Amino acid sequence: MACHPSRRLPPDGSDQQVTRQPSNTASTGRHDPSPLAALDPSGLLMLSHALFACAEQSEIVRLVMGHVSALGPYHAEAGYLVTGHGLARVPGHDAGAPKADDAQMKDLNEADGSVSLPERSWTWAFGLRGAGGLLGYILVSSRSGPDEKGRFLLSTLVGLASAALSLTVTRAAQHDKAGELSQVRTERDTALVQLDTMRSQLHLQETVHETLARVAARGGGEAAITQALYELTGLSALVEDRFGNLRSWAGPDRPDPYPVRSSTYQEGMLQQIAREPGPVRVKNRLIALVRPRGDVLGVLALEDPEATADEHTRFALDHARRSLAQELMHTRELAEAELRLRRQLIDDLLEGTDETSAYARAEAVGHDLQRTHYVVVVHWPGNASDDSFTRAVEQATATSVTRPLITRRGDRMVLLTEARPDDNAVYTALAHELGAPDGAIGVSTRCDSPNGIPRCYREALRALEVRQNSRQRSGTTFFDDLGLYRILGPGNDLRELEDFVREWLGRLIDYDAEHDTELVETLSRYFDCGGNYDDAAAALTVHRSTLRYRLQRIREISDHDLADVDTRLNLQVATRVWKIILGGRR
Repeated sequence: MACHPSRRLPPDGSDQQVTRQPSNTASTGRHDPSPLAALDPSGLLMLSHALFACAEQSEIVRLVMGHVSALGPYHAEAGYLVTGHGLARVPGHDAGAPKADDAQMKDLNEADGSVSLPERSWTWAFGLRGAGGLLGYILVSSRSGPDEKGRFLLSTLVGLASAALSLTVTRAAQHDKAGELSQVRTERDTALVQLDTMRSQLHLQETVHETLARVAARGGGEAAITQALYELTGLSALVEDRFGNLRSWAGPDRPDPYPVRSSTYQEGMLQQIAREPGPVRVKNRLIALVRPRGDVLGVLALEDPEATADEHTRFALDHARRSLAQELMHTRELAEAELRLRRQLIDDLLEGTDETSAYARAEAVGHDLQRTHYVVVVHWPGNASDDSFTRAVEQATATSVTRPLITRRGDRMVLLTEARPDDNAVYTALAHELGAPDGAIGVSTRCDSPNGIPRCYREALRALEVRQNSRQRSGTTFFDDLGLYRILGPGNDLRELEDFVREWLGRLIDYDAEHDTELVETLSRYFDCGGNYDDAAAALTVHRSTLRYRLQRIREISDHDLADVDTRLNLQVATRVWKIILGGRR
């Protein structure tokens, strides 16, 4: 029984007659078999029935070649059958197509392999084999090599052709033997069972592809990928970073607390997994390494204590790993871009920049410059170029409200943060994290607008300088607490002198202005006279008891202890600046 030459399978896989159109080979140089639009599992099953119904080997080859293009961007260049004289080209398909050199086909030595054809980027000879050996070849070309799915479909089609050819050989040689006919039927049934198995596998793989594609289309992150993997496999799925910290979990029996592994064990496990091409079983887990571009970003794993994972489970895990790699790589690129923008912003703020653009740029990176800020400068010898130092500073200064803006200036880290550090809390945290106590921190006064940030940066540098030149070089120094040292450094301007005077004499100046008194002048004369009551009273032309009264009022209003040595020094300098440099301005 020959295969009817006009019989074709329609795109929907139904078994119906399709009238064969006259060949236009002469005009186009290619045979148009009107193949299936898309060879799905049902279509493959229907095609197998047509192939097994054919008795002529050449018609089987032509029928298979006519459906190659339905599998993807592939083209069947030629078909060959083994004859008593060697390989013979099957006639009737693409008469104008370039022919493979006989020497190339002979060099294959009955194996599959690449064949060179003019104007073809990729051409592969797929061997058609039966129980007795090679039966023929199908040459398939494409612009590029097939992917995993393409190889699977091409191999399936070649397998069907081989089975059909084997059947015709068996029929021709053993048609009069009932026993051989039974064997042929068994082979056919086996082939159909294999096709059904392949169809089931293809359906499962398509389910994995479609599920993870929907997750990506909805913008789902790693948590959504983990949940999808759990739903596909029925096994609890999880994501860890490269250090073993849990990032997401889907499914039952989540450990609480999550176990912490030693860094030595973690690195050893990662190296073990990296040596294998696919998922690796480690104790009760099936683990896949997430490493796009060779950089390990973490692991994706399935909890499988009963060792029930099959090939479908491994396929789902591996496919989810690729999706997760893209997600984590995208997240890293966004984080790196944000970090660059944040560093550029604080660098410009420290130098002085346009206030309007500063607010807009800060908002773009999620930082609110409308709030009060402080500039903090950190110096830790031996850690200037260490990334762990940067991370330690960020963690020690981060608050629940917002992350600080941070940059590096030489061997120092500079931060712009909303929260004023609590005494030595930041220093203590850094000393513990870095295992070294010989660091120093300088903190500015409060800054209420971007225009004041350069001044606050100078204040923080001044506080750091005073700390590093003091007897106790390690610790934190606040510019607010510098007292006289605020105006002794280089580069001080009138604004800083006025701020110093206001800090120490502001209450007295305001009181004099409101009550028309002379408490600041009284304090100035008192210091000029070396704290001598009689000389000061004479200089002020007041009675000694009047002077005592005024000094008592000064203590009450200013809340300063005139008996304290450092306080007396700062007050005396402030009165001198008020009188000589500021001209007694109130």
